[in-house]
Order: sequence, then structure tokens, then C-alpha cells
Amino acid sequence: MKLKFFITVILSITLLYSCADFKSTSYKEKKYFSSKGFALIYEDHLFEQKIVDKKIGNLDVEIMHNLLNVNTSIKIINPENLKFISAKVNKKSKYPNIFNIVINKKTANILELDIDNPYVEILEIKKNKTFIAKESNTFEEEKNVAGKAPVEEIQMNDITTDVVDLKKKVKKNSKFVILINDFYYFDTAENLRKELVKKSDISNISIKKINEKKYRLFVGPFANFNALKTTYISLNNLGFEDLDIYKE
Repeated sequence: MKLKFFITVILSITLLYSCADFKSTSYKEKKYFSSKGFALIYEDHLFEQKIVDKKIGNLDVEIMHNLLNVNTSIKIINPENLKFISAKVNKKSKYPNIFNIVINKKTANILELDIDNPYVEILEIKKNKTFIAKESNTFEEEKNVAGKAPVEEIQMNDITTDVVDLKKKVKKNSKFVILINDFYYFDTAENLRKELVKKSDISNISIKKINEKKYRLFVGPFANFNALKTTYISLNNLGFEDLDIYKE
């Protein structure tokens, strides 16, 4: 009788730990959205010209994003003056990939954005805490990026001309770079750099050593938003998606 009881207890404990182990190994930590780039400041003619596919108002802070779901809590930061807004995404919308977010004039005014270079940082917020997405460059991703090379330079119209009539701010001598990707091996980055130079009109492509296991392939620097957008659209339309823009 005691032996039977003992076996039952052992089996129960084994099953309990097995379940606990399964839960711990199968759990995947959520990656929260984080991005730096340019904001598109909304006006009605952008909707009429089908640059964006939805409208937003200007009485309150209103935001549209192409990836984040409606009601997602985010923080929008102006790195130039560290002013920020915590808000929720009002609508999910389609817009040119060169922009990281669509905001209205009220939001832009609160952040005191430079309308010629409306550069912002976006962080997804959870329970009053800010989480930054972890880097996820793997060898497989490196292979995928290395397999993409431009065919031709693609031009784009200046869709930001006269988009807003906000008061211009005093500008600092900021410069911007387009991050193509981070690579584990220098040779991989260098091979892609040569391919890009050979098959496109993009010449200012460089590699920066971040550490012993990270080599950054980037384009730039550019003096302002207008200077970089043709190159950005060229890369984007040739398969290089989710390109980040950094301010130096």
C-alpha cells in the first residue's frame, strides 16, 4: 500500500515538473515596437491625393500607424528637444514607407518638430513602462539581406512640399544616415556594399565596425530629409524593407 502511494506521488511530481518545464521553454517574450525616423504631418490634401488612405482631425492628438494596431499605447519623442507625447494609435493606415508614423499638426506643435526634418522616435508602451524591441539579426536574416541588390535608381516626387505651414524652428546641424543592416561578418557587409555600388547610383555607402561581432552597413550622411529620400525609396522598392534612419 505504501509502495503504491509512493509511486503515485513520484509520478505526480514528475508530471508537475514536466508541465512547468514545458511552459517555461515554450514561452516567448513579446517584442515591443521601437523605431526612429520621419513623421508625416497630416493635411487633408494628403488623403485626397491618396498618399494616406484615412483621415484624422486636428482638435486632439491623433496618430496613424501602418503596423501598430488601433489603441496601441506609444510614446513619440522629439530627440532634438526631448519633448514627448504618450498617446494611443487612433487608426491603422497605409502611407509611404519612408515615413514611420502619421501625426496631426497639433501633435507636431506640441513636440515642436522641425517641419523640414520631422524626425521622431517611437516606443511602444506597456503598463506605464517603455520596452525597446531587442535586436534580432540572425545568420538567416543576414543571408536574406545579402541576397537583395538594387537594379536601378528609383525617383520619387517631393510629396512633402508644402505639406504643413507650421512655424519653422531654429535648426541645428544634424545629419542623417540610412541603416541597411548590421552584419556578423565584415565580408558579408563588404560584398553587399560592392554590389550596391556596382548596380546603382548610390555611392556614399560605408561600413562601420560596432564591435567584434557587428559591422554596420549604412548610407550617408545626408544633410536633411529631402537629401536622403530618393536613396531611401530606391532601397525600399528594391526589397530593403524596414530601413531605420538615424540622426548623428
